[in-house]
Amino acid sequence: MRFISWNIDSLNAALTSDSNRAQMSRQVIATIKEYDPDILAIQETKLSANGPSKKHQEAIAEWFPEYNYVWVSSVEPARKSYAGTMTLYKKDLEEPQITYPSIGAPEPMDSEGRVVTLEFADFYFTQVYTPNAGNALKRLADRQIWDQKYADYLVSLDTNKAVIASGDYNVAHKEIDLAHPENNRRSAGFTDEERAGFTHLLDQGFTDTFRLINGDVEGVYSWWAQRVKTSKINNSGWRIDYFLVSNRLADQVERSEMINSGDRQDHTPILLDISL
Repeated sequence: MRFISWNIDSLNAALTSDSNRAQMSRQVIATIKEYDPDILAIQETKLSANGPSKKHQEAIAEWFPEYNYVWVSSVEPARKSYAGTMTLYKKDLEEPQITYPSIGAPEPMDSEGRVVTLEFADFYFTQVYTPNAGNALKRLADRQIWDQKYADYLVSLDTNKAVIASGDYNVAHKEIDLAHPENNRRSAGFTDEERAGFTHLLDQGFTDTFRLINGDVEGVYSWWAQRVKTSKINNSGWRIDYFLVSNRLADQVERSEMINSGDRQDHTPILLDISL
């Protein structure tokens, strides 16, 4: 099976705007279609609490006519049109059971539409948009609780059947996962606390498929800061998007890599091929 995950940074903009950035986003969508994933996970949809509007639904049907989709959005007390996730899956797959778990994280994190899980006969597919620790690390303490609760949640799934987990984890795990570790020791996404949280997650029985397949390759990233115009040109990036699998699935992973998003900065899609 083929899985793709992408933090789109506003599905609304990608589907409805005529801005230059929206046009680049649609070029990435066209590239994703060429890869023909069985399942596509999208983070940071930024849709309203009511989900896709009629205009959005029409655009999704035009882009992805062969897919069903499920979504979860930010609701009160969380901010409006913030975070949010959507998972598209091919109509010829078995119909999964869908859950939108609350993991017991500090509010309003559980209200921000950050996790959606599809249960198939032989595995779970779950995606996440992990909260950012924020400016001046003001959300770091809550983020640490989130990391523990999320790890507990994946373990609870894994005790039942194998797990494939994807998404924007908002952490560069090792020094080789960002271009300038020496300058980012206390930056959100590279604190010792967040890195330890990700290590703890893997230690619960999960494999980082990119490192499994690609070893210690350097200079391969999934995110480049939009606010720095030369970040992608200079490849001053971070690897903060992941496909994880239960350890017992590791020997079935065939491919785990980034998809080229051209000149568009911010996140690039990531791909997983696995024999199930």
